[in-house]
Amino acid sequence: MKYINAGDLLKYYAILASIFTFGAIVFEGVAGLCLLVGVSFFMSINFPTIYGLSLSNLNSEESKIGSAGLIMAIVGGALMPKLQATIIDIGGYSVNDIRFFGISEINFSFILPIFCFIYIARFGSKNNKY
Repeated sequence: MKYINAGDLLKYYAILASIFTFGAIVFEGVAGLCLLVGVSFFMSINFPTIYGLSLSNLNSEESKIGSAGLIMAIVGGALMPKLQATIIDIGGYSVNDIRFFGISEINFSFILPIFCFIYIARFGSKNNKY
C-alpha cells in the first residue's frame, strides 16, 4: 500500500477480474479456462483490501462488531454458487441444454460474478482515500 491507494488497487483488480470473467464467458476450451484461473489471481487481493477499507474508520469497539459482520458476510458468498447453478439449470438439468447469444449456459452463468466484481470496483472507487 506504499505505492498505490487501497481503493484504487481494489478497483483495478475488480475491473481486471471482471474483464477476465468476461473472457471466460466468451472463450471456450483452454483459453477460457486460463482466463478463469486468472480471475483467482485478481480475487486474491479483494477480501483483505475490502476488510481493511471497511474497518479503517471504526474505533476499537466498532471494529469488533464490524469485523464480525464482515466475517459473517462470507456466508453470503455461499448463495452465489446456488444462484449461478440456477442460471445453469434454466434450460434443464443437463450441462449444455441451451445457448444464450451463442454462449453455452455454463459460460453465460459467469455473468453473475461480473456483477459482483462491478459492485466491488464501485466500492473501491468510493473508498478511495489519500
